[in-house]
Amino acid sequence: MRDKRFFYDEFADTFDETMNRYDLAKRMRVIFKELLPEDLQGKRLLDAGCGTGWFSREAARRGATVVSLDLGPRLLKHVQEKCNSANVAGDVLALPFKDDVFDVVISTEVIEHTVDPKGAIRSISRVLKTGGLFILTTPNRAWYFSVLLANALGLRRYAGYENWVGRRRLKEWLAECGCAIEAMKGFHLFPFIFSFTYPVLDYCDRFGAALGPSMLNVAVRARKKKGLAPAC
Repeated sequence: MRDKRFFYDEFADTFDETMNRYDLAKRMRVIFKELLPEDLQGKRLLDAGCGTGWFSREAARRGATVVSLDLGPRLLKHVQEKCNSANVAGDVLALPFKDDVFDVVISTEVIEHTVDPKGAIRSISRVLKTGGLFILTTPNRAWYFSVLLANALGLRRYAGYENWVGRRRLKEWLAECGCAIEAMKGFHLFPFIFSFTYPVLDYCDRFGAALGPSMLNVAVRARKKKGLAPAC
């Protein structure tokens, strides 16, 4: 039986050619210009669920000491082609690192592809140092009906886990894990990401803080304030 966790690894060799480059550029801009604009020189950074390594590459370019983690060994081979990072095959639900070791963790469009998104947040929070930054993007559960509809119409080929999280619950989970939200916004007003919709999407992104609850994706910058609570 196919292990749904490894869906992306199955087409790792063509992943970069088939991915939506507009969405990639949008997430790069949101993460590195809006949520994480500070100097990363000398910071130890984990790219949790790194895919083929685009975010690892940018973090390394900005001076961070990067650890790139993904379940898929084939994906990690492509990370090696992009940047000089330490590649680790592992699960975000059981990160193979000691407590309090990273200054920054980036996890973009990852936790929803696990069986336990809350467990992923707890695991990531555990390896963050006190004062460390958790940079997260994930789909907004308010739009989950759109993937159900697309699946029913045969418009998608995705066959992995899809456990989308609502904004309220995301806030609760981060708080329980000792992470204080410093910024939260939305991006992509709707899921129709085609070239003719780019101007509308880009314009509406300017109002991501106000329109966030109705937008397709959630982006969060949170800082770890304390150790994990037992109930987290």
